[in-house]
Amino acid sequence: MRIRLIAVGSKMPGWVQEGYNEYVKRLPRGDLELELVELPLAPRGKNSDIQRAMERESDAIRAAIGKGDRVVALDVKGKSWGTEQLAEQLAAWRMDGRHVSLLIGGPNGLAPSALALAEQRWSLSALTLPHPLVRIVLAEQLYRAWTILHNHPYHK
Repeated sequence: MRIRLIAVGSKMPGWVQEGYNEYVKRLPRGDLELELVELPLAPRGKNSDIQRAMERESDAIRAAIGKGDRVVALDVKGKSWGTEQLAEQLAAWRMDGRHVSLLIGGPNGLAPSALALAEQRWSLSALTLPHPLVRIVLAEQLYRAWTILHNHPYHK
């Protein structure tokens, strides 16, 4: 199964890439592959139209979603899952037989049109997390969920 992490924003600090890569390399090839797709942040200025910028990002997100993928939007108003619940979701996604696209919006979140693409909405936390950190948290939690499903001692 492939999980495509579609994230608005690029040019992340080195520590973000290092943290993300650490968990990606732990995932077994062929069983669960995590792929990062970085999309450019739409220009924002002093008098810019934020909604228009978010819609541009939504268009890029739509184009990056794999054909037939299950789409899950990261949204503060989404459903909160504990790690064990994420493992159950991961097992259900696998049984579904489709790849998964996880959507991470830019600094203003996801546009309504991007949220409308989602079959599920997932909230990592009620806290506002910096977008670079979300990538690492997602990679770690997906790895942890995988270890639960395979009785690996990492979760203990």
